[in-house]
Amino acid sequence: MFDPRRYATGLPHAAFRELRDRHPVSWQAEYEVLGWPPGPGFWAVTRHADVVHVLRDHGTYSSWAGATQIRDPDPADLPFIRRMMLNQDPGPRGPAGPGQGDGAAGEGRSGHGRLRRLVSRAFTPGRVARFTGAARARELLGAARATGPVVDLVTAVTDDYALLNLADLLGVPESDRGLLLTWTERVIGYQDPDEPPVLDADGRPVNPRSPAMLKEMFDYARELAAYKRRAPGDDVMTALAGSGLHDGELEMFFFLLTVAGNDTVRSAAPGGLLALAVHPDQQRRLRSGEAAPDTAVEELLRWHPPVLSFRRTATRDTTLAGQDVRAGDKVVVFHASANYDDRVFDAPHRLDLTRAPNPHVSFGEGPHVCLGAHFARLQLRVLHEEARALLPPFTLAAEPRRLVSNFVNGVKSLPLDLSRGG
Repeated sequence: MFDPRRYATGLPHAAFRELRDRHPVSWQAEYEVLGWPPGPGFWAVTRHADVVHVLRDHGTYSSWAGATQIRDPDPADLPFIRRMMLNQDPGPRGPAGPGQGDGAAGEGRSGHGRLRRLVSRAFTPGRVARFTGAARARELLGAARATGPVVDLVTAVTDDYALLNLADLLGVPESDRGLLLTWTERVIGYQDPDEPPVLDADGRPVNPRSPAMLKEMFDYARELAAYKRRAPGDDVMTALAGSGLHDGELEMFFFLLTVAGNDTVRSAAPGGLLALAVHPDQQRRLRSGEAAPDTAVEELLRWHPPVLSFRRTATRDTTLAGQDVRAGDKVVVFHASANYDDRVFDAPHRLDLTRAPNPHVSFGEGPHVCLGAHFARLQLRVLHEEARALLPPFTLAAEPRRLVSNFVNGVKSLPLDLSRGG
């Protein structure tokens, strides 16, 4: 389950099913791949109930201890990475151990709730509602149809749709919006051969989440915050710039919102359109109104979760699904497997746009459930509503190209035929 190349042809359903049925918590080797050095290995958690348990039990399975990516960060970078809310745990923790840092990072051991409340207040209902993107979706989809009959919906529609909606919400000036996509691709696509790695002096790839690689983004975040204090607007960066966050927290929020906020919709939107293209019966149900857009979006998120996996670190010896997990072990939950667990979902490999209830874990679970989930759902619903109105029935014109990643379920290219849909 570790090799990012496994996901370049789609979700490995047969392997996931084998693991869920026979080895729901299994030890996985973490070998050298794509120029990245080997690691110590990890426990892969594949059943829905166990995934939910791990994500909810932050006392036993910590985001703080080793951050949230499968690959271990450089120990020198860990205090820096812990400034991000995603890599913190709710509630107070004991004193930092050796090498765990202090200062802003140490504050993060008990700062998760404070930071989450601050950013939640920035995502006001009115602010989100204004940026649902209907006009932008119509413009992008209309232009895409005019270039048909075959069009790549990723380059023509979904990349720009996700990026521009996020930029509006954040308050990023129009002239700077291309930077958000550049930074997102650098962080998310670092395992993909199409995104050449940055190498250090010894020829080893540099982690894109290291301080050196994020300096440009962080410099920009501080400049944008300073501008918003001089010329405030009704946007998230104005709210954060005036919230009392120190520079390190503000930088990390900008990183989190830019990368996670962009790539969630950027991955889910083409994934949903791909599912409709290969399931013409379900596409007809959405077009006819038999399937409500809100319910359809939930099923498309289940079918194509934007995030494949998240890592936690065990803080103490414990037992999970019969396996003895030791303190310090990496524990990786696979959302993409949990969403197809037949213990929870009836006929999980059948796309059903009327499925309800639909307790997928595509936006996580527990204290780290995605803060931008409501905004993402709004954007996806509007996109599918406008696609239903503006595009004729569509089919695949060629195989999609997927991101090489064991973290993000990305689609790099989605050629659709708008001339012969059924």
